[in-house]
Amino acid sequence: MTRNRYALSAGFFLATIFSIYFAASSRAQQAQPAPSADLDYQIGAILYQQKAAEYRALTYQAFNLARWQLDTDFDKKNVKKLPKADRKMPRAIVVDIDETVLDNSPANALGVKFRKPFNISDWYVWGEMRKAKPVPGAVDFLNYAVSKGVKIFYVSNRDEVQKQATIDNLKSVGFTDISPENVELRQKDSTKEPRRLAIAAKYRIVMLLGDNLDDFSNVFERKSVIERFSEVDKARELWGKRFIVLPNAMYGTWESAIYNYERLTETQKAERRANALELP
Repeated sequence: MTRNRYALSAGFFLATIFSIYFAASSRAQQAQPAPSADLDYQIGAILYQQKAAEYRALTYQAFNLARWQLDTDFDKKNVKKLPKADRKMPRAIVVDIDETVLDNSPANALGVKFRKPFNISDWYVWGEMRKAKPVPGAVDFLNYAVSKGVKIFYVSNRDEVQKQATIDNLKSVGFTDISPENVELRQKDSTKEPRRLAIAAKYRIVMLLGDNLDDFSNVFERKSVIERFSEVDKARELWGKRFIVLPNAMYGTWESAIYNYERLTETQKAERRANALELP
């Protein structure tokens, strides 16, 4: 896959971005057009993320909870409750990137506007733009954690070839302590469990933040809708404490579960979504 780099200034018009985006995408796909798809069902979710003040309130709420929990972890009474081995370990926070600390809704909006379902070529082009904005509250919280001596690990299923662009984007929006060592992208498997375990071998993970259940534990992976509900209920005491969830109605494993993790056409997906609706 040819990787294209763009040096777009802040003064470029949106139309210029559109033309660069899709011209580069076409080159990356070597003139193989993506199938046209009716993605209008995503419009409400994208608009909610971009235009709803309630979405901002939810993200601020999540990061406020995270800060309160971090402050509690530094309380001497809490430290005394920990096993002696854990008391000596440095603290770490594990965060997802997309829709947890970076907002990719413009890329989703372009897909809907031009009726192009998700494809890796367009995703790479969007990443190379380094244009994702921070999720409200994310920069303040994570930089606060860094100021307290906490190591932040950005564990994402972006592909390894996107690493430099991802690092650049994170730095450009204000995150501190960003390096190749703590930005851990996918190399082979999609599961994040091995990366979490490697971090836990050297650090005490105080909390995990993500927009997808798979960001927290492998017990949620590839489970049915009902099983996901059940696992969330089992972990009810961890939500808002060790596990902090960010809202994302645009995409995620929640939708894959509706499709039973099968490869389906857009028409088949639409039928599954319609059949999944609960009616009176």
